[in-house]
Amino acid sequence: MAAEQAVPPAAAEAIVAWFPAAARDLPWRRRRNGYHALVSELMLQQTQVSRVVEKFGPFVRRFPTAAALAAASEDEVLTAWQGLGYYRRARFLHAAAKAVVERHGGRVPVDDHAALLALPGVGRYTAGAIASIVAGARAPIVDGNVTRVFQRLAARDGSAGDRAVADWAWSEAERFVERASDPAAANEGLMELGATVCTPAAPKCGGCPLASVCRARREGLVDAIPAPKVRAARRELVLVTARLVRESDDAVLLEQRPREGLWGGLWQPLAVESADGREISARAAAELLGLPAAVTLRAAGQVPFQTTHRAVVFVVFDARLKAGRAASALARGGRQWVTRAAIGEFALSNAAKRVLRV
Repeated sequence: MAAEQAVPPAAAEAIVAWFPAAARDLPWRRRRNGYHALVSELMLQQTQVSRVVEKFGPFVRRFPTAAALAAASEDEVLTAWQGLGYYRRARFLHAAAKAVVERHGGRVPVDDHAALLALPGVGRYTAGAIASIVAGARAPIVDGNVTRVFQRLAARDGSAGDRAVADWAWSEAERFVERASDPAAANEGLMELGATVCTPAAPKCGGCPLASVCRARREGLVDAIPAPKVRAARRELVLVTARLVRESDDAVLLEQRPREGLWGGLWQPLAVESADGREISARAAAELLGLPAAVTLRAAGQVPFQTTHRAVVFVVFDARLKAGRAASALARGGRQWVTRAAIGEFALSNAAKRVLRV
């Protein structure tokens, strides 16, 4: 790699010196251990730090050790994960905790990079973050924040999603951590710099400890680097949805989604995918949802919801039912009547919560 495309050698020590005073007070930093690092790193994947700050404390109080998490049911874990989205990560964390108990006596193997990589849901970045931050290992890390900092330092064009850029960033990360006197502070400080100073938009170059060695700043290219990712268009998904309420106690009828796929294993009001659902009548909706003729639906409007890859539209119908044999018969095939007081015990997606609120 030509010198002009490399991260300046002085960057590692500059970040080591800068990080102690600049570090945010985050709950997983207050008590360093492998389990807290594993939980926080999986929570932080594709999720804003502010949301993880809210959820981390309650989660580790409910499951204070890997053994406690491993012993919990999947439904308990998914319920505790509510609000973080991307529930596949919760399942990975649950599986990783079981592996830690079975293979490592309940202790996250922070000093064994290969063992970390073998845990479910732990990739090269997560293993490197845990090993370097908790055990001080000289393990490289690369995520979006790191890649952006490196690209600006070296004035390296391209998108962070390009394979060539990713390979280059990993090579630079290896050199970066090898030069650091304190690998933990260097790696965590590097992530902190990208999250708080060298941000995608309006970076705070005036307060950056690397401003004097940043080639993109020197050449006026900060706003152009990195190039934006080309995002695929969201696929539309229409779900015909029924909010059935039992009049005697305002309980709502919920069902559990299939374990695989969108919102896998989470609970929701009755819903069925329908390409022409926007135009469906109340009677046709009842038939599509497998409801008996005695249930009379009324249209209640549409609720939009966007995920990373889908533009979801819930076409919502309502019905109130008297308690009795007909209402009881609806609680079959995994469907359950759930009271408002008990609904917090069920893992619902943010989309399902929105549908229930509207």
